[in-house]
Amino acid sequence: MLSCTSQQTPTATTETTTETATPTQSSQQEAQTFIDNYSKQYQQLYTASAEAEWRSNTHIVEGDTTNAAATQRANEAFAAFTGSIDNIEKARGFMKKKGELTDLQVKQLEAILYAAANNPQTVPDVVKARIKAETEQTEKLYGFDYKLNGKSVTTNDIDNILKTEKSVSKRLAAWNTSKEVGKGLRTGLLNLRELRNKTVQSLGYDDYFSYQASDYDMSREEMMQLMEKLNQELRPLYRELHTYARYELAKKYGMKQVPDYLPAHWLPNRWGQDWSPMVEVKGLDLDAALKAKGAEWQIKQAERFYVSLGFPNLPQSFYEKSSLYPLPENAKYKKNNHASAWHMNLENDVRSLMSVEPNAEWYETTHHELGHIYYYMSYTNPDVPVLLRGGANRAYHEGIGSLMGLAAMQKPFMASLNLVDPNVKTDEVQTLLKEALSYVTFIPFAAGTMSEWEHDFYAKNLPKEELNKRWWELTKKYQGIVPPAERGEQFTDAATKTHINDDPAQYYDYALSYVILFQLHDHIAKNILKQDPHATNYYGNKEVGKFLYEIMYPGASADWRKMLKDKTGEELSARAMVAYFQPLMDYLKQQNKGRKYTL
Repeated sequence: MLSCTSQQTPTATTETTTETATPTQSSQQEAQTFIDNYSKQYQQLYTASAEAEWRSNTHIVEGDTTNAAATQRANEAFAAFTGSIDNIEKARGFMKKKGELTDLQVKQLEAILYAAANNPQTVPDVVKARIKAETEQTEKLYGFDYKLNGKSVTTNDIDNILKTEKSVSKRLAAWNTSKEVGKGLRTGLLNLRELRNKTVQSLGYDDYFSYQASDYDMSREEMMQLMEKLNQELRPLYRELHTYARYELAKKYGMKQVPDYLPAHWLPNRWGQDWSPMVEVKGLDLDAALKAKGAEWQIKQAERFYVSLGFPNLPQSFYEKSSLYPLPENAKYKKNNHASAWHMNLENDVRSLMSVEPNAEWYETTHHELGHIYYYMSYTNPDVPVLLRGGANRAYHEGIGSLMGLAAMQKPFMASLNLVDPNVKTDEVQTLLKEALSYVTFIPFAAGTMSEWEHDFYAKNLPKEELNKRWWELTKKYQGIVPPAERGEQFTDAATKTHINDDPAQYYDYALSYVILFQLHDHIAKNILKQDPHATNYYGNKEVGKFLYEIMYPGASADWRKMLKDKTGEELSARAMVAYFQPLMDYLKQQNKGRKYTL
């Protein structure tokens, strides 16, 4: 805006001065010009890549390579830019003078160099080969035709059998079907290991696992020590749950002999990461209540929850552009049915990919996925540059989503929505047990089996003839789970977990997210709501919304450690999680009296 001032005739005493920029100001101006130009191009190419990936994940046609080719082209263009030698050299040059730059500029330059290490054009052929290999692996993974008794089934179908079926032989058939996809993924995965390691090694990282851990300002050794610490802190409770599950499931399936380790096909989850369907809490028949409401109600209700906390409504484009429900049975194409949230252009185009059905699991998942969406919307603001529009760390994103999933499943909250009768007496211990069979059983899988296997795969160059052997060694060690029968190297059971293929070497994000979730929930319950952490109702509480918004607003421009300490008063620790489940320990010890412990 131009302003008019009255012109004055200078008096004889007026001096004219010319200001020259100091070296610091000059460095900052130069750095900012580079960052601005980089950011503009980055955003354009990121958006093109996201659009292509979206198409590849939502419209998979067997034998049609059109989407794969388009995705490959978009990702190659994005990779060529982020990994360009010119951008690397310029960013490194500015980082040599980082003492003269602002903290925000340094953070953005670090983000530029971190992105470059994933696609360095110092090794263009390797980057190109890796993008092609990743695109092909995704198509193989999500385009796989699961066959049970000669008939095509979805992963939702398999999951439903594992949750409800009492016939052990039928369970075994479904479990075996779920593992077939791994066979065809082994060669691609071994190729991807070599390509992923080579890309980051060219910019000085030891291996791909070390590269991913560095995003937390941690070495891979530090990350693995933290994972071991979390496992140890939760081990006493997990040991009780494991003993309880062995005896209860043996009884359920009519087995006279209680096995020392849990047969994988006995559990209600393909990887043994969530055992909560084992327990039905009387008076809390959420599936029946939700079935009557329908799938769309669940998404709209999750939106109402966030709005009640003071967040805005979702943009209309969210509903127009997302893929929220299972495909019709006669659809001529497939889609990725793993729930995910997408920040398409790092601005206002936010979408979710789900296959929502009216049941308790999807009810929780919709609240979780909208947590990601509202995180995107919160840090899309003028104070957060495009390059820092991410979580305070990767685990924060999952932590916020899981926190809202937990909050939505607590009885006072559900009673306020008339999903359960507030006057019905529910067994609080059974409720806590159901939660523990979801949250606690997940830690040995995430911090143990998955993190250790990927660490060995990338950092220790796990021999190709030991991929399955190592997977089941770790599953037994951390989870106390064994396969139904010997699983040789013709199988690649690790690769049946989608993240191993398309979100590699960072599954510890999820373990850390659970720890963060319980720290945040503990603080919200005790200090804001003044409610028992086991029976909260966040709904309509603007103070809770403000607390969360302040964490989400700065995105990755915040220091994640300082943020956690400032907001909760303590550093990262499983203390809040252990404390939450402490009341369950006495019950489990009572149930397990006289039983044989094997962990």
